Formats: sequence, C-alpha cells, structure tokens
Amino acid sequence: MSEQPANPSTAPTSTGRRRAVKAVIPAAGLATRFLPATKAVPKELLPVVDRPVLQYIVEEATAAGIGDVLLITGRGKTSMVDHFDRRPDLETRLEEKGDAERLAAVRRPSELAEIYTCRQPEQLGLGHAVGYAESHVGDQPFAVLLGDEFVKPSEPLLPAMLELQARTGGIVLAFFEVDPAETKRYGIASVEPAEAELTDVGEVVKVTGMVEKPKPEDAPSNLAVLGRYVLPATIFDAIRRTGPGSGGEIQLTDAMELLRSEGTPVHAIVYRGTRYDTGMPLGYLQTVVQIACEREDLGDEFRKWLGEFVASDASGGPST
Repeated sequence: MSEQPANPSTAPTSTGRRRAVKAVIPAAGLATRFLPATKAVPKELLPVVDRPVLQYIVEEATAAGIGDVLLITGRGKTSMVDHFDRRPDLETRLEEKGDAERLAAVRRPSELAEIYTCRQPEQLGLGHAVGYAESHVGDQPFAVLLGDEFVKPSEPLLPAMLELQARTGGIVLAFFEVDPAETKRYGIASVEPAEAELTDVGEVVKVTGMVEKPKPEDAPSNLAVLGRYVLPATIFDAIRRTGPGSGGEIQLTDAMELLRSEGTPVHAIVYRGTRYDTGMPLGYLQTVVQIACEREDLGDEFRKWLGEFVASDASGGPST
C-alpha cells in the first residue's frame, strides 16, 4: 500500500479543477558524464549517503500528495523498478536480527507510491520522453520531475506548483536564478509580473517566452527552468507537433512554447530554497556532502572530519 499524506490535495479548487495526482519521471538517459559507474548502475540509483537519488525524488512527489508515479525507463534500468519492490528475503533476515530501523528503511520505498514503468526505446529529448506518458496520464494534468535534481524536504516546491496549476489550468514551471554565464546549460525564460490574485501562492511570475540553452548574450533573463513542471494534458498534442530543436532532439521547452503561443497560460514559481543537482559529478558530490553534513546521525562527526581534511589539504600535510 502506498503512503498517502494526511490531507491529499485531490479536492477541486475554487475553479472546479482538480490538482494533479500523477507524476512522470523521465529516467532513460545514458548518463555518460558518470561513466563507467553508470554502465551497469542507473544514475538515478547512485546513493546520496544511503538512499538513491530517485528515492528522494519519489518522496518529494509523495509529500505533495502524489501517489501515482510513472518511470520512463530505458535499457539496463530495470533495477530502478526493483528498488521500489519488496525484498521478503532481506526483510526476513533483518527481522531475525531485530534490526527494526533498517527493516523500516528497506520497506519504505515500496510504501511510497504506486510505481509504473514505460520503456523509451530511443532517447530523443525530454519532450519525446514525456510523450510516452500519454496513455498513463490520460486527459488530466500531471507533474514531471526530472531524475537528477530534488529540493530540500523542509523547503518544498511542488505543493505550490500543483495549487497554481489547478487555479490557472495552464503550464506551471519552477525557476531559479543562475549566473548569466551558465544560461547555455538551461532553458531560460522571459517573464513579467503575474496576476495579483496568484501571488499568494508564492513568488509567481508570468512567462512570456522560453528558449532552450541560449548563449549568455542571447538569454532573455537569468531565470532557469528547474526540473519540475506541472502540465495540462494538451502538452501531448503539442509534443506531436514539435520538431527537433536544440541538439536535434524534441525539446519539452519547445512544446511548452508552442502551447504558450497558442494561448495556454504559463506561470512559474521562483524557487529560493535549496536545490540539489546530481546531474553532473561535481553537483552530485556537493549534494552528498551537504546532506551528510545535515544528517543527525552523521553530521557532527562528518563535519569534524571534513574540516580536518580541508585544513590538512590546505597545509599540504596532516593537521597537528
């Protein structure tokens, strides 16, 4: 049985629209930046201390009231599904040892949500991947959570995005500010102030345009798309009408821009909380260190060791 919040957000809003209750996680990529580690182990299962990245992301969805998660997978990634399955043999061994804490940790992934999968035969862009969710999602709005970044649980983002989408019925994005030199790595937006009645949800802006990975001199702002989207089901038709874009791939950004140009409202929440980016080795290592430092059971001892290590490295030898 999946774990549901005490007050799941499924009731109609004042507009009569329901909040999205399904999430899609595209996770079929080859993760070439992490080779050779990802030759046999999906990047989404790389551990952040003792939980894989993917579990943090599913937990983020569950905490927002989503109990149905579709993984878009590729070849060699069946272990992602296995992680959310039961392991009776392991559970029995832990029960026999009386290790209740680890037993609960092992069972937790299978209790988070109903996990479904769909295979993407070729990796032809994020828009292409999201298009495979159509038969599962149907005609309802849904969330898309990229498989290599997540936010700090105590600084949630997704609940406000779900609320905003239920009010507007359009596309809802999340932005974070980047150094202007980094715009070539992200989808970048041009924005204007949002309608006054929407600003109680958070720091909301209205999106007037989007471009995928522009050069710094061509970027309309320094607001980058964070890997969270809440989309209406009309996105699937837009994806079908979207040709290859940046990198020769079918970009979700281009499909969203198509809907925006045809009248679909597009809003975004500017996120000021803590974002963990595990998409590249440096960001992954930074995430591991940050979370290890924050752990009640590890933090004090790890920070002490880390300080000694940094001091030793700076001095060229062991600290005395």
